[in-house]
Amino acid sequence: MPDWVSKAFQRLIRRLDLPIIRYHDLRHSAASILVAVGCNVKEVSTFLGHNQISTTLDIYAHLFNSSSVELMRKYDTVLSGANA
Repeated sequence: MPDWVSKAFQRLIRRLDLPIIRYHDLRHSAASILVAVGCNVKEVSTFLGHNQISTTLDIYAHLFNSSSVELMRKYDTVLSGANA
């Protein structure tokens, strides 16, 4: 069954003249977007079907590293009293 889905997806994107990507790449795109907009990592992990959050963190660690910069900026704002 999974092979059929992948092949059908390839036929569809060729027919629509879209860039060639693997069906599985949609999963990575979804995870990347969810992390980028600040979704809870545990919820993203569950959505992806990972049994352990560590699996999600290991696979998508590069996303969390870049989002840590914004997280630290927000934390700094709170600590500096800029929101007071």
